[in-house]
Amino acid sequence: MKRPERSVRVPATARPRPEGPDFASRSVPRHLVRGAIGFGLIGGSIALVPVAGPVSLIAAPLALIAFRGCPTCWMVGLAQTISRGRLERQCGDESGTCTLTVARPTAGKVIP
Repeated sequence: MKRPERSVRVPATARPRPEGPDFASRSVPRHLVRGAIGFGLIGGSIALVPVAGPVSLIAAPLALIAFRGCPTCWMVGLAQTISRGRLERQCGDESGTCTLTVARPTAGKVIP
């Protein structure tokens, strides 16, 4: 006997996981706070060298934790955070090219 198929409702906040590394935060303000902390630690550690000596450079590696890598990773994460849910990448199987398109809302969409 064949089991009946069930439909699952996908909430509007559910998004498919992107392929590749994901540096995005949950929100833009949260991401900007992480950036302010990271850049503040780097700037503070360099600015305090004349006062505290090379010991102040210990704060610079802490910025890498705030950036989740490097400042470039933070910038990529900012772009991902801003575009999350607005753009999606679609790749053709035959041609091997990918395009960015506006994401279709998933609210109320029934997935078999």
